[in-house]
Amino acid sequence: MHTPLIPADPAYVRKAPELLAPAGDWQCVKAAIENGADAIYFGLDCGFNARYRAQNFGISDLPELSKTLRGRGVKGYVTLNTLVFPSEMLALAKVVESIALAGIDAVLVQDFGVARLVRQICPELEIHASTQMSLTSAETIAVAADLGLSRVVVARELSIEEIRKITSATEMPIEIFIHGALCVAYSGQCLTSESLGGRSANRGQCAQACRLPYELVVDGDDHHLGDVKYLLSPQDLAGYAAIPDVIDAGVASIKIEGRLKTPEYVANIAGHYRRAIDEAMVSGRVSVDEEAQREMELSFSRGFSPGWLSGNDHKRLVPGLTSSKKGVRIGEVLSTSQGELEVRLEAPVSLGDGLAIAGSGGQDQQGSRIYSIADQSGESLKSADSGSLVRIGLGHGEIDWSEIQLDAVVYKNDDPKLNRRLRMTFSGEDPNGRQTLDMKVVAVAGQPLAVEARLAGGRTFSAVGDTPLDVAHNRPADKTVLREKLGRLGGTPFVLGDLAVKIEGQPMVPMAMLNQIRRSLVETIQAGLAIPPIRITSVDSARTWVAPIVCDVDAPASPKLSVLCRTMEQLESACRVGVDMVYADFHDVRIYRSAVDLAKDLGTPIGIATVRMQKPAEMGLLRVLTRLAPDVILARNLAAIDFARQNFEHVIADFSLNVTNHRSAEWLRDQGAARVTASYDLNREQLIDLVDSLPSNWLEVVMHQHMPMFHMEHCVFCAVISPGTNKTNCGRPCDRHIVQLRDRVGAEHPLQADVACRNTLYNATPQSGAEVVGDLIHRGVEWFRVEMLEEDAATTKTTLGVYKKLLSGQVTGREVWQTLNASNRLGVTRGTLETQRNPLAIL
Repeated sequence: MHTPLIPADPAYVRKAPELLAPAGDWQCVKAAIENGADAIYFGLDCGFNARYRAQNFGISDLPELSKTLRGRGVKGYVTLNTLVFPSEMLALAKVVESIALAGIDAVLVQDFGVARLVRQICPELEIHASTQMSLTSAETIAVAADLGLSRVVVARELSIEEIRKITSATEMPIEIFIHGALCVAYSGQCLTSESLGGRSANRGQCAQACRLPYELVVDGDDHHLGDVKYLLSPQDLAGYAAIPDVIDAGVASIKIEGRLKTPEYVANIAGHYRRAIDEAMVSGRVSVDEEAQREMELSFSRGFSPGWLSGNDHKRLVPGLTSSKKGVRIGEVLSTSQGELEVRLEAPVSLGDGLAIAGSGGQDQQGSRIYSIADQSGESLKSADSGSLVRIGLGHGEIDWSEIQLDAVVYKNDDPKLNRRLRMTFSGEDPNGRQTLDMKVVAVAGQPLAVEARLAGGRTFSAVGDTPLDVAHNRPADKTVLREKLGRLGGTPFVLGDLAVKIEGQPMVPMAMLNQIRRSLVETIQAGLAIPPIRITSVDSARTWVAPIVCDVDAPASPKLSVLCRTMEQLESACRVGVDMVYADFHDVRIYRSAVDLAKDLGTPIGIATVRMQKPAEMGLLRVLTRLAPDVILARNLAAIDFARQNFEHVIADFSLNVTNHRSAEWLRDQGAARVTASYDLNREQLIDLVDSLPSNWLEVVMHQHMPMFHMEHCVFCAVISPGTNKTNCGRPCDRHIVQLRDRVGAEHPLQADVACRNTLYNATPQSGAEVVGDLIHRGVEWFRVEMLEEDAATTKTTLGVYKKLLSGQVTGREVWQTLNASNRLGVTRGTLETQRNPLAIL
């Protein structure tokens, strides 16, 4: 596969992007270093990282890990990329101090408050915005830059052209994902695990509900899709072909996903991308042959795709046939007999390889090692090439042959020889990945020999001989000899690059002197690299900063009720019930004019909700709102916050900005938000923790809603009920059909598309926080919200009537959800605000 790199500007100077590899343990660290990674990212076992199930590192590991990385010229980034509660911030402050003093290069953060905490403790420690911060445009990055960011990991849902628009409009270094598993939902915007089982993805405990099967219900009827049932499980990202365009777009870093993967996976993928980057920098092209692709697929693959890098193709992204690791397709079952299967090979196999045979629907696989290979004459083989017709013998008792169907696809999912070769790249004593040393030698007769070495990062080290050089009688020093002797760096993590030589007076340089000065120079470099950077930290100042924010506030007024409406029918009903605020969240912007007029005619203040994601060239979706003159903007991204601050009198930050602590709320208020909606990741105790940490009039709390579980660039409507591939040719089936996805327990979750054609899957069961409302009113919270979804006018009226009684103290929280269950049969639960939930419910 070949992709040319053609710079738009002839004067453009290409710069190689950093290759960033995952590291779940020490072996992965070594695999990354020895296979060409420029940096690694890793988590700590004390929490605060989004891969809770990875092995991770201890705080005590940081000094040695940092020293190891510095000695090899590799940077290290710690993932502190979860939401943090007020009661946790002091403990986090101590973690940040340890990271800074150990010399780690940067931290990745999701939480606005955590970014501010890092700045308080150590201004010299770089902050990288995690993809979970949901930064998707130059406009959102411009706002977030106020946090002191040094780099932004943009959303995976961006195409190369969209990334190019961002890099051309900001000076902020941009990092992108280039390979690995894809989440179907926007990172930081997936509430599925939280909604269904109490396992928050924003707290590192994703339950991977996207990998489960779903059935499609269209307009009330089952829509059969044959073997297509994994409707939310994307293929894995493999972006090697896009590397020339990534370089041309000015991306600073390309990232490999996989902190839960093996060291062999890290070695495999990092090595292939190292070679691809180097090739692109030299020739402007990338060539990845079939063997290289097979090697990458064998480490882990659900099937490869370019993800969103080449734009939206919803059918390609989610074929829906499987959600598990596949490996390399080697053919189909032609026949079976006596523990053997006949296959026309599409890829090479060898004895000992692991095979998987797809079951009905492609998901229920059976597996075994290859115990024998025979050609058509019956001759035994150790291996067979692509194109061969062979009989493959599998392990006795390992396969239920009655379940094997003719034409079933056979995959090779393990290759012991490949794994051994990959382990050799990082298990030997001698370093495999080496730093280049450019040297400058001054050899002048009558003066000591002087050698200076410069690393790629610019640091210089020097060594000087003990005695002056004598004049040579026979063979004076020359550049060839100096290069040969000084270049003997085997067994060290260095390799000689450029050599500049100044020779005067026919000096004689003894071989023993060259060997000694080379060893001394290496020792000096290694000792210098081992020293961590000097940083000043201040946990004492952070101790005061993380304390609750106390300021004078007016005595709380009576509680106020706001209602988010998704239809005009709901909006009119809410206004007539007499609520204090309505928000319009419609799929069609043309209806907003009528909504504003209706609300104002009925004397109800109205706000308009923005889309959750704002991508390049989508500011028009915000500008159109200025003509409608709503009373409030309910802003769901940072670009909307900034735009609303400049163009409207009032702006409220919505749940999607993920506020779980007082310092995040404070920062959003500094950006212009009058109120901040508490994150949906908070259960009862965590919400109380937030309320007690800040002035209560800063908050708005959603007490009833259908949880928006998956928020996706991927469009299920287009993928399975349209002949098109994206919004330019799909025919907008979302305008004509009502769709639900039925899960494995029979719940039918509503699917809707917003004005930007992004899909949201809502929980079928509404969730109520009614039982905590009394505590919140007692603490001074004034604004409470109910969010409607598909309710008609009568149901809207009934639901709001019950909540009005709750806010006035006429009914208890328990009576609310019991009453609604009895009258509406909604099966209301206490949802995200209940005290305890079963974290395994989703599984």
